[in-house]
Amino acid sequence: MIDQILEYNHEFVSSKAYEPFITDKFPSKKLAVLTCMDTRLTELLPKALGLKNGDAKIIKNAGGLILSETDSAIRSLIVGIYELGVKEVMVVHHSTCGACHMSYSEFRPHMLEHGITESVLSEWEEKGVAEWLEGFHDTEASVRKTVAAIVNHPLIPNDVIVRGFIIDSVTGELKEVD
Repeated sequence: MIDQILEYNHEFVSSKAYEPFITDKFPSKKLAVLTCMDTRLTELLPKALGLKNGDAKIIKNAGGLILSETDSAIRSLIVGIYELGVKEVMVVHHSTCGACHMSYSEFRPHMLEHGITESVLSEWEEKGVAEWLEGFHDTEASVRKTVAAIVNHPLIPNDVIVRGFIIDSVTGELKEVD
């Protein structure tokens, strides 16, 4: 698959198909979107939000979550705010998210099947891997928790607007979470 992608990329560049996407690093709408890495959202989310290349910083991870004060999502938001001029943040989780049912107990046997040893798993269990790989079971509550993690972060300024939403994974309809 990667070789096919590289072949496509060569043609993309040589035909100058990139030209419609040229922009700079600053989000023109001064917006960051924290969302899930779900493949259904790759094109649906920007189109449903009316975003074009260069409009917003889109930060994706499994579930669209903030797991700690120092995780990569909060780091990206801080960089977006202080370095790139972000003034508003949308937290956008989605319907039928796989992270709703995610758990270490389900991952563990697969990890063993893929050659991860019991000793490595035991070491990671002592580090809290079960909590780290735990998903959520209530999407609205997860949105509220993620919004609160951003709003209450000591390095996020009070003048940044943070709002939470759930997008329908099929239709793209947004529902704000209070």
